[in-house]
Amino acid sequence: MAGFRHHAPASVDISMVAYPSVTLLVDLGEGAGVVYETHGRHERGSVLVGLLPGDLRATGWGVGELLQIRLDPVAAATLFGASTELSGTVAALEDVWGRDAGRAEDRLRAATSWDERFTIAADILSRRLGAHPPVDPQVAHVWRRTLTSRGRVRVDGLADEVGWSRKRLWSRFRSQLGITPKRAARLVRFDHAAHLLAAGHAAARVASESGYVDQSHLHREVTTFAGLTPTALAVAPWLAVDDVAWPASSPVGASTPSCDGPCAPSFRLG
Repeated sequence: MAGFRHHAPASVDISMVAYPSVTLLVDLGEGAGVVYETHGRHERGSVLVGLLPGDLRATGWGVGELLQIRLDPVAAATLFGASTELSGTVAALEDVWGRDAGRAEDRLRAATSWDERFTIAADILSRRLGAHPPVDPQVAHVWRRTLTSRGRVRVDGLADEVGWSRKRLWSRFRSQLGITPKRAARLVRFDHAAHLLAAGHAAARVASESGYVDQSHLHREVTTFAGLTPTALAVAPWLAVDDVAWPASSPVGASTPSCDGPCAPSFRLG
């Protein structure tokens, strides 16, 4: 989770880069709220962003606060269900959770600190973990292996690991997580490369370290997932805050003392 607050009455216009998670964005502002646009569709307020949302932009104006929660797709499937329907889309949280969405917003908005909001959010999500059937253990295993290998895995090898045929793995993985195993591996590999680019590494080195055939291959994948060149992606503001909002060394439950910028605890569900 990460909390964001912008104090000055200025406009917000940011391109959001694809990430290997399902993202919950809870708008805690009192004004008109942030508007999200992708594929010609507009949503305002609190939204759920599925995997591979495409060219997604967030725009708004004025003072506001936003709680962003990145959910492992395995956990998201038990929280929201219908993963295939959510993939590639942005949905209003109210359309997914009904009246519970408004109740959750009211509780979070009434909290007096970010620490309290993080605790409330963790409680809400934990209580909903059993709302839908969990994904198959085999699917969860394949997702974890994809993450830990940074996308450098062979689908046939993963199918052998879980004792399934390639066809069955492909079908079950896609129906439960909303993405094929191969596409998932490409997304995870892209994410690793994107953060190396944002850290200032040269594109040629990033291509080599991320397992791309060459720099041209990296360029094609970055264009596919972000609609940007590697050079433009390296300075994307959506990536620039990651090391602050989601530090790799952040202990479970910790939060940044000062929240003038991003505030971030680390919670693990499941």
